[in-house]
Amino acid sequence: MPRWLPRAMLLALALVACFQLASWAFHQLITLLLNVLIAFFLALAIEPAVDWMAARGVRRGLATGSVFIGVLVITAGFFTLLGSMLAGQIATMVEEFPHYLDSVIKWMNATFHTHLSRVEVQNNLLRSDWLQKYVQDSANNVLAVSATVLGSLFNLLTVALFSFYFAADGPRLRRALCSVLPPSRQAEVLRAWEIAVAKTGGYLYSRGLMALISGVAHYVLLEILGVPYAPALGMWVGLVSQFIPTIGTYLAGALPILIAFSVNPWYALWVFGFVVVYQQFENYLLQPRITAKTVDIHPAVAFGSVVAGTALMGVVGALIAIPATATLQAFLSAYVKRYEVTNDPRVRGGGGRRRGARVLARARRTLHAKQPAAPLEDWRKGPGGAHLDQGDREVKGRAAEEPTPDEGGQDARGEETDGEGPGGEQGRGEGGPENDR
Repeated sequence: MPRWLPRAMLLALALVACFQLASWAFHQLITLLLNVLIAFFLALAIEPAVDWMAARGVRRGLATGSVFIGVLVITAGFFTLLGSMLAGQIATMVEEFPHYLDSVIKWMNATFHTHLSRVEVQNNLLRSDWLQKYVQDSANNVLAVSATVLGSLFNLLTVALFSFYFAADGPRLRRALCSVLPPSRQAEVLRAWEIAVAKTGGYLYSRGLMALISGVAHYVLLEILGVPYAPALGMWVGLVSQFIPTIGTYLAGALPILIAFSVNPWYALWVFGFVVVYQQFENYLLQPRITAKTVDIHPAVAFGSVVAGTALMGVVGALIAIPATATLQAFLSAYVKRYEVTNDPRVRGGGGRRRGARVLARARRTLHAKQPAAPLEDWRKGPGGAHLDQGDREVKGRAAEEPTPDEGGQDARGEETDGEGPGGEQGRGEGGPENDR
């Protein structure tokens, strides 16, 4: 047996063991790593505000705390208003549920010629197997639901803590990162950091602007229909639809539809139709224009990045996919060499316009051919004042740019002119041969 074989086998086993250990550690720490990633992008989003306050003499820690307190107050106020509205509305719906059910049954009997009764429907609903199974499963999963809620709160606190440290100690973190890199790499890291701050902030600002537009539009509709708590519902639709990817629109529209149904079932249908139409307007008209101005990323690329992020990291990937893609695109654009595009009809597109372009070019050539030629300069004439032949007129353009030589002087190329030289002979230089012209 070769001497190197035992060592090679031990090395292979050690590599496999290290790989298994790293894989196990990664799967155990995946939640923490995702929380740190979310915190990093949140810190990038609030860093412009922190830098603005720090530039005006406020300590960086105090500035970061002030921004966090402001965000916390706004979030808490929103959820408090929404929670009180939702609790009161649910209590009202429970009290009025028999009346709603009677209205629906009456409409169904008149429309479909059925003979339903409220008592029969209630008995069938309460005695249904799926309802009993749902209640039993909910009772058995109380501990699991409580653990999930506590875990979510812990993850939220973890994200907030890391976001605070990343934003408050941003300059120190950049110095620590650059201290282990050569100067050329330091410039690249700082530029990438600056691009990430700009793109992440632009993404959040664009989402905030679209949330404002969506909230105002839905508020106007709900106010016209007379649905209660229209301002809170408009805020709910705007925020949830923009900051929860993919399903946010439908999740946000469910609550206004439900409350509109408590007022009038037909109002719920109107709200549902408006939610669907506004979503199409936002996807095809509003979002591409706003995103192009703040994030500078193509809508197709944005959609693909959200799909890829969701497939890789779930909801977290969907949240950070667009700012991460915009940052990577802006950073790599400096290293991609671009060339001037050839003036080819296949590049410009629009094959139906090629014939018109060719006709226009032909007409221009015809007009230029019909224009009379400008007279040559006198010093371009041949002996005896006769014009040069047609073949020599190619110097016409060059002659127009050259200065008119003085008599007895030199032209722009330093050659002797047709004037009399110092020797008194026409067409000769100072003792030189006869001029060819």
